[in-house]
Amino acid sequence: MQKAGIILVVSGALIVIGLILLAVGNQIILEGVFQGNGIVNSNQDLIISGEFDAESSSVGVFAVQMMEFKENTISAKVLDPFDIEIASKKLDAETIEEEFDIFDTGVYKLIIQSNSDDDVQVFGAIGPLPDAGKKSLSFVSAYVLIIGMVGLVGSAIYRVKNRKKSI
Repeated sequence: MQKAGIILVVSGALIVIGLILLAVGNQIILEGVFQGNGIVNSNQDLIISGEFDAESSSVGVFAVQMMEFKENTISAKVLDPFDIEIASKKLDAETIEEEFDIFDTGVYKLIIQSNSDDDVQVFGAIGPLPDAGKKSLSFVSAYVLIIGMVGLVGSAIYRVKNRKKSI
């Protein structure tokens, strides 16, 4: 019976550690990502600006999410520091994510536009592409959580088997 208690405590600790790593990992991954949300229509665009350093990152990423998806109504484009369009995409799904090259240091803009008179709620984000090391932290946290959950299930199974033996 004592083994099950130890397994339960260790599993609980692993779950807590996994949740902490998940929160820290999300903060690290979203570091340097500029986000915004708002209403867009044919008269109103959503503009999200972010400072990029070409020396620290050569690839950027932008993402747009539309709350109530309507085909061919929302488009997004990225302007470089010289206001030259370097990437664009029409929303063909509720959420899109696209990469673009960062050649110059300066302020890049994500412009989300609509060709509809209807108000549409959108969310947008623009930032540097996270490196593999930052992404791996989220995988580690997921594995720690899974191991903790398996430990909880194992502890429950161990207790049930021991109760049957003692009866």
